[in-house]
Amino acid sequence: MNKPQTSQKNAFDKKVCIFSHDYLKCCRYITRIEDPRNEFTKKLYSKLISSSMLLEDFLDFHGAKNNKDWYYYRELAAAVRHLSLGANFQKHLSNRLVFYDLSNYSDFQKDGEVTLDFLTKTLADMAPVILKEAQRHDIPVPEDQFSKDDFPSITTDDLLRYNIDDQDKDLQKKHIVKIASEFLNITKDFDQLKFYVPYPHEDILLLVPDKINEVEIRRYEMLLHSLQSSFDTYVIHGGFRYGNRKLKQLRGAFSVVFHLLQMVGRLLHFYERHLYEAGYKNTYKIIQDKLASLINPAILLDRTINYGLFYACHFLTNGQELAGEILNENIERAKIKVNIPQKLGFHARPSLLVAKIVQHYGGQVELCLGEDRFDASSVLDIQWAGGKIQKENLQEVVFEGDARTLKDIEILAGVNYGEDTMGKGVPLPSELKYLM
Repeated sequence: MNKPQTSQKNAFDKKVCIFSHDYLKCCRYITRIEDPRNEFTKKLYSKLISSSMLLEDFLDFHGAKNNKDWYYYRELAAAVRHLSLGANFQKHLSNRLVFYDLSNYSDFQKDGEVTLDFLTKTLADMAPVILKEAQRHDIPVPEDQFSKDDFPSITTDDLLRYNIDDQDKDLQKKHIVKIASEFLNITKDFDQLKFYVPYPHEDILLLVPDKINEVEIRRYEMLLHSLQSSFDTYVIHGGFRYGNRKLKQLRGAFSVVFHLLQMVGRLLHFYERHLYEAGYKNTYKIIQDKLASLINPAILLDRTINYGLFYACHFLTNGQELAGEILNENIERAKIKVNIPQKLGFHARPSLLVAKIVQHYGGQVELCLGEDRFDASSVLDIQWAGGKIQKENLQEVVFEGDARTLKDIEILAGVNYGEDTMGKGVPLPSELKYLM
């Protein structure tokens, strides 16, 4: 009766050595690194990510999360995977920074170096602990060793000749308008997370994970990834070294935020799943404390929030003005004449609905009364116009600007701006569901 169990145990022992081989070989290499900034390369991070993920998956399949002898070895593998992923995203940012055409990025660059130094130092501190834990399980550390030549840097000074001119590509205005509008909508939605002064540690603990967490960050990460994909598919296919500078700067703005959020999401995942105190059983708490002694949770959160999220907010905010300029340079412009809201004019409700339509699309729209022009994205401006409309007893007004916006304003005017003659709200057409 015991034979199958013995055979299964032997199979596990054999395979855990196989799935640990490259992982431990990396750890052994890391213990000999003398110049972390240059020797921790994307190729090394890639090897760490793949080897630790395979080992973690193998251990999870065999129930290591529920075994007190193997749980720590499993958690160390998970830590290596997530920290290497975060470091890899930051390394990518550092390598590509010169191509993003960002303004005044010296502080961002310095903070990025501090963040990467923390992640690489943490991985270096973990390596001997992992090797010791492997020995405790009688897992042999590979005798063959990696060398620096196995992990060259991805960057060189020999860039290939630029001989495909993306300026000849048909830059379809509708795609540029759509991308700029979506960027503005993302920045507006992101306002709930924006901050402009680094948080003290006590405040970060109040925010993570209740308000700022992996799920929320991953949502914005996917939105920005879709934006970048659309840009590269429909606007500039061949990169962004030359050509329309404004478009390339916009691409740089949302690309740098996308990669920052990749890092933030990965580090938040690790903190929430492996370091955050959530009332775990005693065995889990002991391992959690061991990990915290290797990976300082306070510094991890500081780099995640006060570097990663802070600069994501910064570059989203900086990109808004540029996106607005690009949008207004490419929108189809039109003019419509519509009735004013019957009986009560442009009071709070109709003014708000018009402004929300304009803000939704992001293009410039003006309410025109003779020579006077009012910003239709501003509730206050529309209400000021309403005073003149009432004074001059006007029954119609003209809107000029973004044709997409004017189409929806025309629909809104067709239902008397969403209210009856007594000022009570009425259902809006399905085309305006985004106002509900």
